[in-house]
Amino acid sequence: MSEITPETSIVIRAFNEERWLPELLAALAHQTYRDFETIVVDSGSVDRTRAIALGNGARLISLRSEDFTFGYSLNIGIEAARGAYIVIISAHAIPTDEHWLERLIAPLRQSRSAMVFGGQRGHALSKFSEARDFERVFHDKPMVMDDDHVFVNNANSAIKKSLWEEHSFDEGLPGLEDAEWAKFWIPLGWNVIYEPSACVYHVHTESWVQVRHRFYREGIAGRWTAVRIIRHIPAEILRELWWTVKDLALAGVRRSGAAICSEIVRYRYNKAIGIVNGILASRRITNPSERAELHFDKGFSAVVVREANSARIEPRSIPKLRPSEVLVRVAYVGITASDLAVFEGSVVLPRVDAGPVGIVPGREISGTIVSIGSNVTELQEGDRVIVESMQGCGKCAPCESGRIGSCRDRVDLGSPGVDGGYAEYIVARARCVTKIPDALSLRRAVLWEPTAVAMKGIRRLMAATENSPQECAVLGSDAIAYLVANILMLRGYKAARLAGGIEGVRSADEFVLGAERPHELSRFAWFVAAAGEEGLHDLLVHDCRSGSGLLLLASANEWQRLLTHRIVSKDLVVVGSAGYSRGDISEAFDVLMRMDVAPLVQHCFPLEEFRQAWRAYRGGMHSKILLQVDHGVV
Repeated sequence: MSEITPETSIVIRAFNEERWLPELLAALAHQTYRDFETIVVDSGSVDRTRAIALGNGARLISLRSEDFTFGYSLNIGIEAARGAYIVIISAHAIPTDEHWLERLIAPLRQSRSAMVFGGQRGHALSKFSEARDFERVFHDKPMVMDDDHVFVNNANSAIKKSLWEEHSFDEGLPGLEDAEWAKFWIPLGWNVIYEPSACVYHVHTESWVQVRHRFYREGIAGRWTAVRIIRHIPAEILRELWWTVKDLALAGVRRSGAAICSEIVRYRYNKAIGIVNGILASRRITNPSERAELHFDKGFSAVVVREANSARIEPRSIPKLRPSEVLVRVAYVGITASDLAVFEGSVVLPRVDAGPVGIVPGREISGTIVSIGSNVTELQEGDRVIVESMQGCGKCAPCESGRIGSCRDRVDLGSPGVDGGYAEYIVARARCVTKIPDALSLRRAVLWEPTAVAMKGIRRLMAATENSPQECAVLGSDAIAYLVANILMLRGYKAARLAGGIEGVRSADEFVLGAERPHELSRFAWFVAAAGEEGLHDLLVHDCRSGSGLLLLASANEWQRLLTHRIVSKDLVVVGSAGYSRGDISEAFDVLMRMDVAPLVQHCFPLEEFRQAWRAYRGGMHSKILLQVDHGVV
């Protein structure tokens, strides 16, 4: 890149483009033409777009999401540009070769050239019909546009800055700002040129809702720029029907299969419906707030349960934050019995007239703050955090004392009306978010809730019993059992597990308790029931020594059969404990930094494999199963 004023400025519009921006910037670095600068105009991304841009030497211009329009984002980028030529490219468009830039710039050197736009092709991830559209529209023959044929595309174009200074892009359009600009200059004798050899792969990986919204937006813009008007609607429908037939025939020739045929029909249907509805709605979209909603169709993925035994990944829109809220990009989420209860129908799904309202499961979350509300002062973007699974009102006496679980107005993540962590992003009240110490990884930190639950239970048992024991016994084979045993050992006690298997516990005394060895129970002064182990409950109460302490962290039905007269006659101290308090969270962080938790974090599935992860959880082969939502963290 030149050290002096560059001849060309490349302006990249971006919003949540961390997936494709690195490939684009890498392709720019390999161009044979080198006299350029790179400017990324970011429209309030909440992913790593800005960091990627800065890390690759691009100049970054940021604007708020609510201020975005296609024309405005281009205008502020071009205003900052130093080059005589302005290249405009989408952040999800990748040059097909190293000669793309010089081929795109070359026609601009002609005296009467105002604009050049290049060819586009589908990507390997493109929908079948969209790739065919690129081939039909962006053919192999160079052309000069005229008044009757004004087709351009700012996903891959170049203009002269001197002309932009006389007529900038229309900032009120929800698309087709490129067509409006070309239509201004063509009647004045300037050339708008199509150069097919300056080609890019244009990547769209959209949901069907997003496909329809994109063409809805184009329908509105087409009406406002007179490219599409109401009398064009029948032709639009007939064209999509014809291309449906052509695509299906081509898919048949290629033996693409039923799935591709279904995709073709859905793509053409959503495209046609979007365009037609956009043309018809164009007169109604007049106020600025309604127009602003047109521009953003990028969302994020979330696992949604809408009925018992039915869950799927659905697109969600990135919400606007209230002043006291933060937006967290989820890194890891731990699978719990509560998640499976939602899926299996144990939780009643709320309904509206349109049908069941979905629940996004997930209680145990770690992640990174990517956006903060206007009133949030103690947190900032980039903070690594956990999101509390129990969220109280913040005003009652239990909340003020840190005993969130006792709040009458408490809500839980992953419950009706409160999205959990099976999603790329989650909105949380800032007071329900806690920063993670620098020395603690996001992967370890996701264990904060079971650790905090274990800490609270042990603390309550210590307070209820007179003497500290030399030896403790833990029932259960899940993560809490592992954590309880190791916390006790960190505090200097000897810990043994009874029945089941706590995967990876090597420092604890391990044996399986059976009817032939009841006398061994007398060596323990504390018992912690982290899980309901069938057949052990009566045995414990009959054969444990007098004065023992019993902590119940599990709510299994078997505990209801405990013989009360034995509890009384043996002078047992029985303590129940559920949830955690605010103070237990910081103690949990400290324990997680000192404890070997490798067995609990090694079994990890990507979010899209949540079904496989649930099957592994049900199988009980591992103490803990995690979902990794953000693949860019460790």
